[in-house]
Amino acid sequence: MRTRTTETKKEPLLKPDLYRFEEEYYREGKTLIAGCDEAGRGPLAGPVVAAAVILPPRAEIPSLNDSKKLTEKKRLALEPIIKETALYWAVARVEHDEIDEINILEASLKAMSLALDGLGVAFDVAFIDGPYVTRRGDICQRAIVKGDALSASVAAASVLAKTERDRVMIAYDAVYPGYGFARHKGYPTKAHREAVLAKGPSPIHRRSFKVR
Repeated sequence: MRTRTTETKKEPLLKPDLYRFEEEYYREGKTLIAGCDEAGRGPLAGPVVAAAVILPPRAEIPSLNDSKKLTEKKRLALEPIIKETALYWAVARVEHDEIDEINILEASLKAMSLALDGLGVAFDVAFIDGPYVTRRGDICQRAIVKGDALSASVAAASVLAKTERDRVMIAYDAVYPGYGFARHKGYPTKAHREAVLAKGPSPIHRRSFKVR
């Protein structure tokens, strides 16, 4: 009788090039590298949330990637692993009304600056996802376009920012029912736009964003 052996499916390891930017600083003896990213630039409602993460050098977090390339289930599974692995991590948010006052770009940069402050440690450099760094002149920063797919530190921050913002919007769904916040998290889906046109904006909708 032949027996069939089954192999346990293993999680893929971290992509080998996901520390390409960190390695430049590791070679100089700099190990406190903060990755920073935000979630919530595109939605019609709710805050923009940013996260900052400092990982141990070359930490292996299986399946870590840009949060947009991960399922919700995978992001939620990675969140506690990232928090347990990180040397330091922090999240911060800027609310909808301030987004209307200062615009979404400035709100995103402010949220990332607040998250970096929340780390409570003097880091060597901050990798900022996107083409812009924060308005801070007192810290070393580096903008990395598509950094959430190129840097482990930024990828980890993208996961924490996304899971935290999703949690906020799910909570808002119970406070402001009928808009579907738990499903679309405030993004401009057809159902969301139709709900706003039918019901009017909720207290957490961004008045400076166009619904149509």
